[in-house]
Amino acid sequence: MERQAIGQVTHYYGKIGVAILKLEAPLSVGDTIAIVGATSDLEQEVKSMQVEHHNIERASAGDLVGLKVKDKVREGDAVFKIIKVDH
Repeated sequence: MERQAIGQVTHYYGKIGVAILKLEAPLSVGDTIAIVGATSDLEQEVKSMQVEHHNIERASAGDLVGLKVKDKVREGDAVFKIIKVDH
């Protein structure tokens, strides 16, 4: 599996478990992401995303998206898309 850098966390809402991501590459529902930082390291499937409180299926580079995360993340954490490589 490969990791492609696609953005970073700009904010985290602890009470609702939502991270705001600034994307540098497209991201779609169903993709698997990893969020990695000094104290963060989680992997999860993107089950839903929102832009301005509207559910979307796909986000583009430059978008700010809200994403429910299963663990605490921090501002500045790197976001990677996990790409399955067939050998």
